[in-house]
Amino acid sequence: MTAAEQESPGRPATRVDLVTFGETMARLENPVVGPMRHARSLDLGIGGAESNTAIGLRRLGATAAWFGRVGDDEFGRLITTALAGEGVRIDHAVVDASAPTALLFKERRSGTLTRVQYYRTGSAGSRLDPADVPHALIRSARVLHVTGITAAISPTARAALDDAVETARDAGVPVSLDLNYRSALWSPDEAGEALRDLVKRADLVFATEAEARLVVAADDPAGLATGLAALGPRDVLVKRGAAGVVASCAGTLHVQPAHRVPVIDPVGAGDAFAAGYLAEFVRGRPVAERLATATAAGAYAVTVRGDWEGLPSRRDLELLKSTEDTVTR
Repeated sequence: MTAAEQESPGRPATRVDLVTFGETMARLENPVVGPMRHARSLDLGIGGAESNTAIGLRRLGATAAWFGRVGDDEFGRLITTALAGEGVRIDHAVVDASAPTALLFKERRSGTLTRVQYYRTGSAGSRLDPADVPHALIRSARVLHVTGITAAISPTARAALDDAVETARDAGVPVSLDLNYRSALWSPDEAGEALRDLVKRADLVFATEAEARLVVAADDPAGLATGLAALGPRDVLVKRGAAGVVASCAGTLHVQPAHRVPVIDPVGAGDAFAAGYLAEFVRGRPVAERLATATAAGAYAVTVRGDWEGLPSRRDLELLKSTEDTVTR
């Protein structure tokens, strides 16, 4: 059943803070450090930039909905079960009986190096198309969050992305874009052109320094932030890992340091950052509060193995403010 068939034209959709979509995959990783070929067992989980962000919103008290395609297999059922268990609305997820759920393999090659390999060609998620876009749900959102990954996985997924973005813009729903460049999916030149077009249609943009340079030329993070903002977005956040973030918000530059924490697994930190920022954005909180929550969420994410498992709750954010005690009772 398509998203259009699931919607009831005569009944307005319930308001939701964040709507997002894309491909979520089953995640397999070696539980110990070393080449995956020597692993005697693999840990099974899920991972996807957009669903990670949706979970992050939910843990911070906002409402979130995710849609996409999964295979009619145990991996697909794992994804929908995990998302529903975290309170993410999956009413418009599509089960594709003719394509498998994609896989990602996450290898802890050394104590400081993580390598990720994808098996997603011909997957259910890559078959996302405009018929899967739930327009009423998007029009009901406080923000639509998309990533560059969806633009890269297939022509039909990119068409769905364009449809969703235009639906949001027509309805006055802010569009949030995380560039999320994946070199395995497209070349820098291909990505730069497509991402520049998306940046022009977005209200909020998240990017690493390297991703920002795919779209604009500048010598420093502040120049990258202002360069991206000149294309149209109101808020641009240039993420710098342990160096924090430089943001251009409504024409004003902000610098936010990162929290100093031990890094166990860096994968998913950017999704956590976006979740923290958007969780405060939908509440109408000021920029300083958005940045504080975003950097705290990113810090929590890197201290735990997994793409989303370490995402914090509101109570967790309070714990990070205390530097004296390492045990609470």
